[in-house]
Amino acid sequence: MENTQQPVVFIIFGGTGDLNWRKINPALYNLYLDGYFPKNFAIINSGRRDLTDDDIREKLQEGVNKFSRRGKVDKEQWSAFAEKITYQPADIMEDKSFQTFGESIKRCEEEWGEKPTVIFYMSVAAQFFSVIAEKIKKNKLAEDIAHSRIVIEKPFGHDLESSRELNNLFCRNFDEKQIYRIDHYLGKEAVQNIMAFRFANAILEPLWNRNYIEHVQISVSEQIGVGSRGGFYEGAGALRDMVQNHILQLLCLVGMEAPVSFDADEIRNKKVDVLRSMRRFKADELKHNVVRGQYGEGWVEGEEVKGYREEGDVDSESSVETFAAVKFFVDNWRWFDVPFYVRTGKRMPEKSSVITIQFRDVPHKIFPVGTSDNLRQNRLVISIQPDMSIRFQVQAKTPGVEMALNNVDMVFDYDDSFGEDKTPEAYETLLLDTMTGDQTLYMRGDQVEEAWKLLMPVLDNWESKTANDFPNYAADTWGPEAANALLARDGYHWFTLKTKKSK
Repeated sequence: MENTQQPVVFIIFGGTGDLNWRKINPALYNLYLDGYFPKNFAIINSGRRDLTDDDIREKLQEGVNKFSRRGKVDKEQWSAFAEKITYQPADIMEDKSFQTFGESIKRCEEEWGEKPTVIFYMSVAAQFFSVIAEKIKKNKLAEDIAHSRIVIEKPFGHDLESSRELNNLFCRNFDEKQIYRIDHYLGKEAVQNIMAFRFANAILEPLWNRNYIEHVQISVSEQIGVGSRGGFYEGAGALRDMVQNHILQLLCLVGMEAPVSFDADEIRNKKVDVLRSMRRFKADELKHNVVRGQYGEGWVEGEEVKGYREEGDVDSESSVETFAAVKFFVDNWRWFDVPFYVRTGKRMPEKSSVITIQFRDVPHKIFPVGTSDNLRQNRLVISIQPDMSIRFQVQAKTPGVEMALNNVDMVFDYDDSFGEDKTPEAYETLLLDTMTGDQTLYMRGDQVEEAWKLLMPVLDNWESKTANDFPNYAADTWGPEAANALLARDGYHWFTLKTKKSK
């Protein structure tokens, strides 16, 4: 497939880093193989180390061989792609390095006879965002709004104040249309399909409200601990690392009103409306609506693992949460008084991301006692990982001469329907959208700030109080008992989906 879009230049700050090795470059290579790159393109990797073009090509090939969904490279295909990859040593504190970037862009433009789209990708620690942004502006590398884009990885600030400072800095130097705040979760196929499932099927909209939906659960669990990220996690915690961005974005996709078009800002407006409608916590309400936890030692798949406080670069008396559960409410006509329960944690029994929509019970049970012992309320379950599927759980008659009801699943499974190799990685989708200028799956500045506003009362409360009961859940469990009580008080329990990989 030939792509007719204009030429593109990628400049990757942190080109020698782990993210580029594991995610960015494998995604770019797969886009190239699928025909999504224009004829003329260049990928300039930048870092402080003194490397040659061949050095970076060899390193990046190793990353593709290890992490690409396609497996090891075809030598001819990789050779054609790799000749577009170069390396430029740079000191981000020096104007001279950015002037050299400008010279490289100019050479590409002269060689191709056409102005390229230039994408500056900040695959670096957050403390370098402001320096790079100001140097790009000072050296006039992004003056053309239509042909220059700035991609930044999360975290988008550490709290509301730092988020505002970061947004102000970027908006002072660039137009919002140039700023791409990347959250890889929004590029996942199953996440994107939430909108398609909701708004392309007329049967769902009449049911998608407080009259038929009893509650919503969003559960994102990880089996791993913090590993080598102890230093980072001590300054973050589960609420910042997962809830503020990934989980609230999933909640917005479930809760948003129907957009009038697929325009990026129209969709993002609807997401912001959800965040602005969410009930703010008062100090005396926190204990009934939020739970924090920290994992202790235990056994995972036959291997003994450390507790969080024994991990590297972690305070031995740390009160940082590795688990968080929150009961949210969206105070508008569609969702008033429908609880949205979210939870996330490390060292849980499996890695999974599942959204569960539980519908209200039937208004009148007509079947005799004993025929419906297994009767349960209908559920719509959207699995993002490890399996990608959407299943509608309904009741049906068990085969036989007697009337007996049982639970059955109507399942749409991505792998069964389209094949595993058809599903692009999240970064592939997001990087293609960056090249084409589509910001639909990217977070806007006001979205980020609204999410921080919602969570600041919780963060401030937790940071002001020592967690005297930590650790309060063992590794390989589903979190502290208080998280179960959060739902049990309302008569519910956490839903856990049995996936193909967990059976």
